[in-house]
Amino acid sequence: MPVTLKDISQRVGKSVPTVSRALAGFEDISPKTREMVQRVAAEMGYEPNITARNLQKQRTDTLALILPSANTLRFSDPFFSEFLSGIVEYIAQFGYDLNISSTDSEDERNTYLKHLRSRRFDGFIVVRTQRQDARIDLLREHDVPFVAFGQTEDDNDFHLVDEDGRYGVRQVVDHLVELGHTRLACIAEPTNLTKSQHRVEGFIEGLAAHNIPFDPTLVVETHFRQRSGRQAANLLLDRAELPTALVACNDLLALGAMRAVQERGLRVGQDISVTGFDDILLSEYANPALTTVHQPASKMGSLVAQMLLNQIDGKPIEQKQVIIKPSIIIRKSTGVPTIKGGE
Repeated sequence: MPVTLKDISQRVGKSVPTVSRALAGFEDISPKTREMVQRVAAEMGYEPNITARNLQKQRTDTLALILPSANTLRFSDPFFSEFLSGIVEYIAQFGYDLNISSTDSEDERNTYLKHLRSRRFDGFIVVRTQRQDARIDLLREHDVPFVAFGQTEDDNDFHLVDEDGRYGVRQVVDHLVELGHTRLACIAEPTNLTKSQHRVEGFIEGLAAHNIPFDPTLVVETHFRQRSGRQAANLLLDRAELPTALVACNDLLALGAMRAVQERGLRVGQDISVTGFDDILLSEYANPALTTVHQPASKMGSLVAQMLLNQIDGKPIEQKQVIIKPSIIIRKSTGVPTIKGGE
């Protein structure tokens, strides 16, 4: 039989309300009594009733993360897995759980409304932010704690963590131009996502900084996975005038692009340079190792979690918006071009 408050009260000779308040740490109970009650409870193997405790404090100790769509974000995505680990490891220290569910884009609003009405969550984490994001509008309308991993196109007056994607891709373009590349192509994720749009803008800005004309036909918008990168790279490599560098907007796309280059008998890093973004573990062990943009996925997850818990607890938050500057990691997948466009 589980140990009850009544069992403890009989052992210590105190009333049930006194035992309850002592275990909860209320200051109107003397330190001596609190210490005695908590010690005896531990000795007896008492386990608190979590449901009752949460009802009392109007908390659930659970956060919600609703995946935008089964087709756009997967646990097999190495960057997302690291980001998720950062969230879970941080909130576990404070006794919180993370509830992860998914939704179809067509039913996204109703999914959020269902979660809001259930009152089972203390706060929400929004990922894969869109340039026009109805999820964020809905959460602001209901005035519930939330933190977004990413920005929107309009009013970003909410708590968020993001990377400076424009800056990251500009570093890539600078690196490639320094090597002698002048015909660069970009493989982009769907540009309805803010992060993808920012990375494409960084590509365009990088070209402009070096007085290289922007050719919109050298930007291919695709999905997120290796297969998409391979398909997009093949479209670019089918052109009469061959690009000498492929700038992919995530590492999985870059790995797919490398496969396409190698299948044509071309050498990655010599005939065609390929770059990625995220610096997932696979990028270091690719053949050749992938030049990419590093961003600390686990740390960013921890920052999102910390910001959300502080918001829930009403603690001051020094920065409402944290934008991390990523850094380029140069490896063997980029080099001086040995062929000219068109050959």
